[in-house]
Amino acid sequence: MVTRVTVLGATGSIGASTFDLLRQSRDRYEVAAVAAGRDAKGLATIAREFGAKLAVVADEGRYAELKALLAGTGIEAATGRDGLLAAADAPADVVVAGITGAAGLEPTFATLKAGRRIALANKECLVCAGRAFMRRAEEVGATVLPLDSEHNAVFQALSAGPREAVERVTLTASGGPFRTLAREKLAFVTPDEALRHPTWSMGAKITIDSATLMNKGLELIEAHHLFGIAPGRLDVFVHPQSVVHALVTYKDGAVVAGLSVPDMRIPVAHCLAWPERLAWDAPRLDLALLGSLTFEEPDTARFPALELARATLAAGGAAPTVLNAANEVAVAAFLARRIGFTGIPVLVERTLEKAATEGLAEPQTVNEALAVDHIARMVASDLLLEFAVKAS
Repeated sequence: MVTRVTVLGATGSIGASTFDLLRQSRDRYEVAAVAAGRDAKGLATIAREFGAKLAVVADEGRYAELKALLAGTGIEAATGRDGLLAAADAPADVVVAGITGAAGLEPTFATLKAGRRIALANKECLVCAGRAFMRRAEEVGATVLPLDSEHNAVFQALSAGPREAVERVTLTASGGPFRTLAREKLAFVTPDEALRHPTWSMGAKITIDSATLMNKGLELIEAHHLFGIAPGRLDVFVHPQSVVHALVTYKDGAVVAGLSVPDMRIPVAHCLAWPERLAWDAPRLDLALLGSLTFEEPDTARFPALELARATLAAGGAAPTVLNAANEVAVAAFLARRIGFTGIPVLVERTLEKAATEGLAEPQTVNEALAVDHIARMVASDLLLEFAVKAS
């Protein structure tokens, strides 16, 4: 039986991994719809290659280009919010939800339909509205499969025992490009340096999050909602080789770890074929060749973003939504060279403090999450102006 697949975020790194796998199993999968943010040319190329029924570019300014590129193919072109919701609604068995940032909230929520598998790479759904997202998935009968390498490893390791026997879940972090850099030098690193991730090839925003360790903090919030693990039972190790993606410790002392080479196609393949396994030309892990695996505690004095996220998870309410919005504003400002690297967690912390006086409640719907996100961005943007005044 052919499995219909929709890919949201088709031209990003998750999309690239997905389509590489689909090329190797063309008799098993067909593409229903594809969506991207701005890359109309890349999107049209993918839609043509895989014979998608619908292609959506979120940026309305790129719609004319997309439509022209698809002329005569029979592939429907669409744009904007309505287009993204149409892609989410297209008949599909599996939806790869790879839109980055809060922009992916509404279309990813819309993918939740009875009988569907959602291969979830948009962590913002869980950070901004985790309780509401997982509740909705349960209500409609959708299966949420974590696509991030760490959460996918946890998902697989949890099959080793009953959930009530789980004592601790530990996610690993590569440590990013500045793992060993002296604290006093962090203030002077450039965006170009921060984008040189030692292990993974990812988009700019998530790469910066990896450098600050905010990404691991966001993943702790994700894990809490995905697996129902209490915050106090979630932990992080720095593991530079990025081979052990997560560990699950059971109450009898057994530790089950998820290992693979650092290649996003491995968790994508798991989500595409679940509950089966996809046979493909996967890179094999050779531990003898690797020689050694090392682990260390994260240095939260140099990378305070991780502790900010931990505190936000413990606080609950609207705080995780505010954290995510403030971080997106801060990362964009760093990439635009408006603030320094160490200014990212400072701006996030100040936004959390100021937003706490707004009386914001935990979002119960996607619209409530977007409203909190909007307020938090306004607060962060106002604070960013203060940063600019002090720097001038």
